[in-house]
Amino acid sequence: MTTTETEMADYRATLPIVRPQLPRWAPWLVLGASLAVGALLMLLVGFGPFGAAVVAGLVYFFALPAWSRVVEGPRKSTDRLMSAMIWSAFIIAMIPLVTLVWTVLKNGLPAISVEFFTASMFSVVGEGGGIYHAIMGTFIVTLWATVISVPVGVMAAIYLVEYGRKKPLAKVITFLVDVMTGIPSIVAGLFAFALFVIIFGPGIRMGFGGSLALSVLMIPIVVRSTEEMLKLVPDELREASYALGVPKWRTITKVVLPTAMAGILTGVMLAVARVAGETAPLLIIAGDTDGTNFNAFADRMATLPVFIYYSYTQPGIPPEFGRERAWGAALVLIAIVMGLNLLARAVGRYFAPKTGR
Repeated sequence: MTTTETEMADYRATLPIVRPQLPRWAPWLVLGASLAVGALLMLLVGFGPFGAAVVAGLVYFFALPAWSRVVEGPRKSTDRLMSAMIWSAFIIAMIPLVTLVWTVLKNGLPAISVEFFTASMFSVVGEGGGIYHAIMGTFIVTLWATVISVPVGVMAAIYLVEYGRKKPLAKVITFLVDVMTGIPSIVAGLFAFALFVIIFGPGIRMGFGGSLALSVLMIPIVVRSTEEMLKLVPDELREASYALGVPKWRTITKVVLPTAMAGILTGVMLAVARVAGETAPLLIIAGDTDGTNFNAFADRMATLPVFIYYSYTQPGIPPEFGRERAWGAALVLIAIVMGLNLLARAVGRYFAPKTGR
C-alpha cells in the first residue's frame, strides 16, 4: 500500500459514522423558550393568548429546524420540521374536542342525579324532572331503525359483492348508496314526514316515522361497511367451499358471513352511534312529549336530541333549570355515543377470526 493510500485509509478511519445529534431535551428546550417569547410579548406588547401561541409556534418552527440544520444536517432538520408540523396539527385538532368535552362536563354534571335518570318531564314546571322518557324514546326509535336498516344493508352488500359483480344493476345501486351517504339528515326527515302524511294524513307524528328517517341515514353506512368487509374475505375460502359441493347461498351464510362478522358488527354499531344523535329528522316526524311513550306506532315520542333542543331553546321560567337539564341530557347523549363506539371495538375484537391455534 502506498503512502497516499495509507493516509486515505487513516483519514476514513477517523471519519464519524453518524453526524452529531441534538440532545433529547433539545425540542423541549426550544419549546420552553418559544413559550417564554410568546408570554413576554403578551405582557409587553399586549398580545392575546391566541397571538402569543401563534408567535410561540412560529419561533419553534424556525428555531428547532435551524438548530438541527447546523448540528445534524438538512435531512434531520427537515424531519424535525415535519414532526413539529404533525404534532401541531394534532394539538389544533384536539383543542375543540377537549373544549367541547370540558364545557359539557362542567355544565352537565350538576344535573346528573338519580331523579334525572328515573323521572320524566310530565307535569314538571321549573326545577325537577328528568330524561327517562327521552332515553326510552331514543332507545326505541334507534332499535326500530336498526331492525329496518341491518337486513336491508347487509343483503344489499351481499348482492353487490357475491352476485352483482360488474353488473349494471350493481353499479346503479353503488351510485345510489354513494348519493344516500351525502343526504342531509333533514331531507331524510322530510321524506319520512311526506310519506307518513300521504299514508296517515296531515299532522301525523309517531316514533316509527323517526325510525324510518334514521334508517335512510343508516342503510348506506351499513351497506358500505358490509361491502368492504365482504371484499376482504379471500376468494380461496369461497372456492374451497364450492369445491366441496356446497351451494353458493350456504357458502355465504356458513363461510363468508362468519369470516366478515367482526367488521360487519363494528359497522352496524358505528352506524347506530352515527344516527343516535340526529335531531332534525326526529324533530320533524317524531315530535316531542313530556311523558313516556313505549309505543313507536302511536303518538309523539321524546328523544334525547329533541329534548336537548327544546330544553335549551324553550327552557321555561325560570330558564336556568331547563338549560341545566339540556346540558345534562347532552352529557348523557355523548356518553351513549362513546359507549356505542367502545362497544363496537369490543365486538369487533371478540368476533375477529382467530389466527392462533
